[in-house]
Amino acid sequence: MNANVSRALKTTLRMAALAVLAAGGGIAHAQSSVQLYGQVDAWAGMQQFPGGKRAWVEGGGGMSTSYWGMKGAEDLGNGYRAVFTLEDFFLPQSGNYGRFSGDAFFARNAYVGIESPYGTVTAGRLTTHLFVSTILFNPFIDSYTFSPMVYHVFLGNTAVPTGATYATDTGVVGDSGWNNAVQYSTPNYNGLSGSIMYGLGNQAGNNGAKKWSAQFLYFHGPFAATGVYQYVNFNNAPNDLRQVTPFGTIVPFKSQGVAQLGASYDLKFVKFYGQYMYTKNDALTGGGWHVNTGQGGVTVPVGPGTAMASYAYSRDSGGLNQTRRTWALGYDYPMSKRTDVYAAYMNDQISGLSTGQTLGAGIRAKF
Repeated sequence: MNANVSRALKTTLRMAALAVLAAGGGIAHAQSSVQLYGQVDAWAGMQQFPGGKRAWVEGGGGMSTSYWGMKGAEDLGNGYRAVFTLEDFFLPQSGNYGRFSGDAFFARNAYVGIESPYGTVTAGRLTTHLFVSTILFNPFIDSYTFSPMVYHVFLGNTAVPTGATYATDTGVVGDSGWNNAVQYSTPNYNGLSGSIMYGLGNQAGNNGAKKWSAQFLYFHGPFAATGVYQYVNFNNAPNDLRQVTPFGTIVPFKSQGVAQLGASYDLKFVKFYGQYMYTKNDALTGGGWHVNTGQGGVTVPVGPGTAMASYAYSRDSGGLNQTRRTWALGYDYPMSKRTDVYAAYMNDQISGLSTGQTLGAGIRAKF
């Protein structure tokens, strides 16, 4: 984002926020705040998906998806605060909003809620627990370009990268965010916290088309761990899913349950990551299939930057009868507190298809 444009946008948003708060009274004005933030990530290199041809590309989101957001809070007294967050993904290579054509404007998060001494309640479009656990416990975090675990979890059943034509049933159903969702998160108890989330069908006759999940997170010294379970039920019409060629006009799910465990341990000179995920798919007609997924990785301080390595393995029982093996190596170099450059290579193998490869370098700037 151009520096002058960024400053002008910040000024405009702050003035608008102050005007709204002032209309509510002087006390609200004094106890409220609005913040503008985000990041821009662009990369260039070679990309070849499994079963596909090689292409030279310049794209967004090499290491992290680009986005900008606003969040605010108002002190209500006695330990209570009203909070809101609005966050929009965008494509720096084209200037378009969203992650793909047809994506919602505030697709990253769009919610309002109340914080209290007893926990936090939020409602709107919310980032899923499964996404949070997935990105916190793999070395490449939230990279949709180079992270093996992100590929195995979110670039499978109902979504594949733009330009890819491979078919795989080893991933999870749905997006990294849920619409029509309500969440309760506990306070932090000595590093332990938990959350539950429920996504409603939001349409008469579709009360069974529900989603729910539960998660715990634990951070204590060098050790961290997570556990999450996600259940999605679509009755007989999963009409909020993308159409995928290998499954016909609609994805033939009645429901899907996903359980994931993750852990990390930081020895300073090396940090270890591990994840295991079990996915159970129920088909509309006749049984279903399950998938076992594992990921292991490390980050190692090398000079002023960090080297990253990760390997993920998935095997389904039934379904398309696939094995998927993906590994990646990378290096991230911080130029400042807000800007870093990186280079990475990923190798992606799906049984029955030629090997996919991605090689590139990029820059990420936060504001």
